[in-house]
Amino acid sequence: MKIAFLGTGLMGAPMALNLIKAGFPVTVWNRSSGKTDALSEAGAKVATTPAGAVAQADVVITMVSDGPAAADLLFGQEVARNMQPGATVIDMSSIKPAEAREHSRRLGEMGIHHIDAPVSGGTKGAEAGSLAIMAGGEDAVFSPLLPVFEAMGRAILLGPSGSGQLAKLANQAIVAITIGAVAEATLLVREGGVDPARFRAVLQGGFADSVILQQHGARMQNSDFTPGGRSAFQLKDLENVLAECREMGISLPLTTLQRDRFADLVERLDGADLDHSALFVELLDRNNLS
Repeated sequence: MKIAFLGTGLMGAPMALNLIKAGFPVTVWNRSSGKTDALSEAGAKVATTPAGAVAQADVVITMVSDGPAAADLLFGQEVARNMQPGATVIDMSSIKPAEAREHSRRLGEMGIHHIDAPVSGGTKGAEAGSLAIMAGGEDAVFSPLLPVFEAMGRAILLGPSGSGQLAKLANQAIVAITIGAVAEATLLVREGGVDPARFRAVLQGGFADSVILQQHGARMQNSDFTPGGRSAFQLKDLENVLAECREMGISLPLTTLQRDRFADLVERLDGADLDHSALFVELLDRNNLS
């Protein structure tokens, strides 16, 4: 299968690289052309326009910031119009479920298949090819694409169009709440005189252990907030969770609290481009600590 990969940023670049390593012919495009240099050296073709990237592709993977960006790429920048009939769009961006369903409908009218397949695992998971891939769509479209997904991680089809995006929203709620819990635990032990690294070590394998505790707890201890997952994107995802909740008529109090905290980090503390583990900075600020 010939693959076009559109959007080779922090997540997209290592994902595309793993597809190249798996032996797929890959054409890449990114809005900032410099981010495709390493992929070109690895064997990818580089297109100057997104429409040009997809003309011969069997599969088009999009990895952009949000729903409007995905819609602009597919329909505003003529990607869908330049795709082959019967080809498939795999949108691995994190967008609203309703946006995914609408994209699927519009593409279907053009004879193009669609799978929404957002991911979790951050840049480390993207580099390792171990992403959790949450898919929505038809099994007849999804199953033949398993070799493509397996090059990037582990994919499970969860239901019809939009199901992958709904699962990603639930994932992001868990991530945000857990980051908040890890931040509070880290501050508690630090201020009480316990080395946070030893605290993380003693919890390994226990009920409170998690990837977020081990990875982001270390980031918090070391004040290393180089972005793996940007706080601005975490806030965007939480806004989408709560928008979906309003449609359903349900309330998620912990998610609402974390949305407000991330808004404070992004908007008041200028943390938009920091890793989402920088919620620790917001916690320090509310406690008048450095």
